[in-house]
Amino acid sequence: MDEKISTPAAANGDSLQGFLFALTAYLLWGFLPFFMKAVAHIPSMEVVAHRILWSVPIAGMVLVVLGRTSEVRTALRTPRMLAMACLTAALVTVNWGIYVWAIGAGRAIETALGYYINPLFSIFLGAVLLKEKLTRAQIIAIALAAVAVAVLAIEAGGLPWVSLTLCISWGFYAFFRKTLPIGPNQGFFLEVLLLSVPAVGYIIWLETTGSGHFGDTGMADLLLLLASGVITAVPLMVYANGAKLLKLSTIGIMQYIAPTMIFIIAIFIFHEPFGHAQMLAFGLIWVALFVYSGSMLRTARAQRAQAMKAVPKPAQ
Repeated sequence: MDEKISTPAAANGDSLQGFLFALTAYLLWGFLPFFMKAVAHIPSMEVVAHRILWSVPIAGMVLVVLGRTSEVRTALRTPRMLAMACLTAALVTVNWGIYVWAIGAGRAIETALGYYINPLFSIFLGAVLLKEKLTRAQIIAIALAAVAVAVLAIEAGGLPWVSLTLCISWGFYAFFRKTLPIGPNQGFFLEVLLLSVPAVGYIIWLETTGSGHFGDTGMADLLLLLASGVITAVPLMVYANGAKLLKLSTIGIMQYIAPTMIFIIAIFIFHEPFGHAQMLAFGLIWVALFVYSGSMLRTARAQRAQAMKAVPKPAQ
């Protein structure tokens, strides 16, 4: 989804400011399908190109105001960091492209499923690539998610590729993004800056061939494409600042807000079909997330209790 860049959580607990920042970001992401429906008549790659292009000045202005441009300058002079940023930029472009297309094509339910599965896929990635040991609850949750995907695959006669592509692209994006030694706001700016080169070339080609929508098809399209930078950059940057002030367990629970909103919008406003197979699959996913979240919260409580015991008592 245009979703969530990992940042260090607050060390000493949650703050109200962090909660409000994160909640604002997740609500904005939850309402994003309405914007994507409004631009559904525009080819998805053109929308993505404009999302990239108009995010650059917004993200750049934020860094200038905050005085945090030095990391970007360092990254631009470091080939290894540039290579990693190119990889994460490519992954996020795939994610955005599939998301924009899927909403316009009436497949918002599949996008919600993809983002529900994502945290479980991230756990799976950690086990496979980082050799992290899975808990029993995590194994059960991943198995339930796999069964849900199998149910949808059997019902549709093929894998739910929209959900899986969104889940896998964002999972690998988050995984590789952690290896980029740069702050979340700086990293986002670096990614869109790198992507702006092909994005500008693509937009110029569309406009010169007469197939573009930036000003050629009316003021409404022009304003929507200009706004695409705001709806892309603002939630990401608001989230990045909120996540720093929250515990990982809090972020872990809050990340279900956006796909839940997308799910409700898809069924009750977009009136997308929701049959028995989808009902069973989502039921399995919700049980999996309940098992996973419950285990995560119990672990967080145990760690806090252990930390409290380790604090030396004041002398009497």
